[in-house]
Amino acid sequence: MDSTRIDKWLWSIRLCTTRSDATELCRGGHVRVNGRPAKPATTVTLGDRVEARVHGRDRIVEVARVIDKRVGAPVAQECYVDHSPPPPEHEPGSGGDRDRGAGRPTKRDRRQLDRFQTRKR
Repeated sequence: MDSTRIDKWLWSIRLCTTRSDATELCRGGHVRVNGRPAKPATTVTLGDRVEARVHGRDRIVEVARVIDKRVGAPVAQECYVDHSPPPPEHEPGSGGDRDRGAGRPTKRDRRQLDRFQTRKR
């Protein structure tokens, strides 16, 4: 196989959980192939660079093998070379942590959490 659709490939290598998710990413403008915006039917070939914003994280992968059927995770990892920046580290004690069994957050706790989340964005 020389080429396949980008939405099929993203689903096959397990970057997206469903093919419809991959299609929506493409339609929403969150996927680029070799620097150009990609529609769901855009084809990818060996050596193409795919940039996708998946689950709030930028993923940059290079096509190492073209597949169009979903395969197991170990095989899927062999189909791309990951050039993505490392995921952001979770900062302990950064406002979102609560002790187990602390109960339901109070109104004050919720306001502090909302303030923290809006400041972080």
